[in-house]
Amino acid sequence: MSMAFLRDDAEGEMPRRNYDLPERDDPDFDRAAARALLEAARVGETQLAERATGYYWGEPQLRPYVEVMLIEAEKAKDDRLEQVARRFLA
Repeated sequence: MSMAFLRDDAEGEMPRRNYDLPERDDPDFDRAAARALLEAARVGETQLAERATGYYWGEPQLRPYVEVMLIEAEKAKDDRLEQVARRFLA
């Protein structure tokens, strides 16, 4: 995982934001987890989103969802989301 996405003081913290995740057995959980990881990366809280989702940054299972989000970010000209999506896929 890239240190660029970790806040130095994040160790020991619990997620502060509500990641609005469905139940783990919900078929949409992985899509929501991918979005939560990317949104957390925008603000340097990747480690907290990892705890909330149970997935680590770069999780191969989430790649298809991140690829779709990358296309959406390009269309919307959302440079920051595009940047974090590309880093996830790298």
